[in-house]
Amino acid sequence: MTTASDRRLVFLLNVAQRRLQRWIRAKAADDAVTAAQSGVLFLLGRRDGLLMGEAAAALDLGPSGMSGLVDRMVDAGLLAQRPDAVDGRASRLWLTPAGRKALARAKTGLAEINARLTEGFSEAEIEIVARWLASFQTKFAKGDGS
Repeated sequence: MTTASDRRLVFLLNVAQRRLQRWIRAKAADDAVTAAQSGVLFLLGRRDGLLMGEAAAALDLGPSGMSGLVDRMVDAGLLAQRPDAVDGRASRLWLTPAGRKALARAKTGLAEINARLTEGFSEAEIEIVARWLASFQTKFAKGDGS
């Protein structure tokens, strides 16, 4: 049981994120996609053909960050980017066959990570942690400095 003085939450979150990223990099195969690329693959796996702006909003990325990410994924053959049929200024993102294969690998990797993250905790405990982490999206809304 932790006491109030042990709850250095920002510190613990930062350390956890860095350790998780190091572990993911160490486990990644040479052809593995990045965490950001996996996010795009998962989104398009659920809704192929999303507008680039919709994908950026879902991933909490700014336009330039999303544009660079998409460019790298198109160059890697994971995505196709096509103009929107209604608004030619906007573009839609589509998984390529290589993108679908990368998505399948990412799902396998995510299952391993989630198993490791939840090991030793009950479903009820994990539900509380998930609810707490999800609350950040409303408590610290994008662009909210208060």
